Amino acid sequence: MQNDTTSSRSGQKPLAAIILAAGKGTRMGSDLPKVLHPVADRPMLHWVVDAVRTAGAAPILLVVGHGQELVRAQFEGQEDIIFVEQSPQLGTGHAVHVCADALEGFAGDTFVLAGDGPLVRSDLLAELVRTHRDDDAAATLATATLDDPTGYGRIIRDEKGAFEQIVEQKNATAQQAAVGEVYPSYAVFDVPELMQALAVLPRDEVSGEYYLTVVPRQLADKGLKVSLVGGVPPEDILSINTPEQLQLVDGVLRNRRSSSPTGVL
Repeated sequence: MQNDTTSSRSGQKPLAAIILAAGKGTRMGSDLPKVLHPVADRPMLHWVVDAVRTAGAAPILLVVGHGQELVRAQFEGQEDIIFVEQSPQLGTGHAVHVCADALEGFAGDTFVLAGDGPLVRSDLLAELVRTHRDDDAAATLATATLDDPTGYGRIIRDEKGAFEQIVEQKNATAQQAAVGEVYPSYAVFDVPELMQALAVLPRDEVSGEYYLTVVPRQLADKGLKVSLVGGVPPEDILSINTPEQLQLVDGVLRNRRSSSPTGVL
């Protein structure tokens, strides 16, 4: 992919977005792709696309799989959208790596977000990019601190408070599992460094899948900077895996919309 147009328009390093939208969403109890379930009157994926657009990302790569024809139809004719198929689905690292061809030659940064997280805010994404570029980082991750971090990857810092690794709950020691700072799957990566790391990403020994959460540790081990943007409100990191979670997020978005004089969330 050539990025001359993006670069000249912004006057700086180009910025893309990768949104993972291939999952079936088995626990939703519906054949509809999870990312198309309505939240506050819109398919949840639209909220994520709007957030990255507002933060200045183009192109926006949607990684599709289950029910992809329905997802494609939602964004038909939108010139900044590129669809990338993930088949088979072998984890989040694999989902991002299938975008390598579409981003070939793209010497910029990219958001990597999940399509089932419609509460992400564009101002947080903009802050991630600012920090990423100010720090000359290879990766910049958002973090939140939760009273109950169950289910989230834990952020492990070194003795100086710098990033050390993300540990998935099923791989965590008791000490690591007690950490309340978590990774909510909001990140910015340098594209060339990201794709180099994904090319040698090992399979997880427990699940056999490829996890994106391993990549920041790979980058740090190369001596590259991994920055953290903490303090994301717990409410803002809610994702949707069940009808009950969908109802909860729907209420949050409706409250945001009703309290925003401009409608910008």
